[in-house]
Amino acid sequence: MTDFEFILVLYALLLGLSMVELLSGFGRTLENEFETEADGRRFKIGWLTPLLGLFVMLDLMSFWLFAWLLREQITVSSEILLGVVAFSASYYLAARLVFPTKPALFEDLDTHYFRVRRTVMGILIALVFAQWAYLMTLEPLRDQLLTPAAMALTGMLVAMMAATMIFKNRRIQAVLLIALSLRYLVIYLV
Repeated sequence: MTDFEFILVLYALLLGLSMVELLSGFGRTLENEFETEADGRRFKIGWLTPLLGLFVMLDLMSFWLFAWLLREQITVSSEILLGVVAFSASYYLAARLVFPTKPALFEDLDTHYFRVRRTVMGILIALVFAQWAYLMTLEPLRDQLLTPAAMALTGMLVAMMAATMIFKNRRIQAVLLIALSLRYLVIYLV
């Protein structure tokens, strides 16, 4: 077993649980909508929470790709293990907050979105900075990171995530979340 494979098991477990948390949260929310439709109660999923879920899922995939790109650089040490646990546990917490445990407590899921967006985006921004700080310690990757394109793409990502923490308008939030998701889709598909 290589050092990368040893570390990846832990990383994949926690990031995999993050993905499960997003999907099961969305499933609970859909179940609640179907139940409320059947008995005539009012429940509105809205767009913001599902868009946040999509963005978090795409962001999570980017960190999974990030791990693959580092496979030659990874060595087993207690510092790396602690970093992987802290990083992926933070991701799990962000994913866990996207959908409410009890969607039935909300008439409009956008209310939940506005309660958690700052925390979720704050965690994701912190993870971007943690990723960059780690990459700056790896000399072979530092030059690739400090290119104008890499810095611009990361700056745009952080600026849009920060904007979701500031603006209170639902349309602006939706546009930002769509733009954040499209940014990843363009990067993945190009």
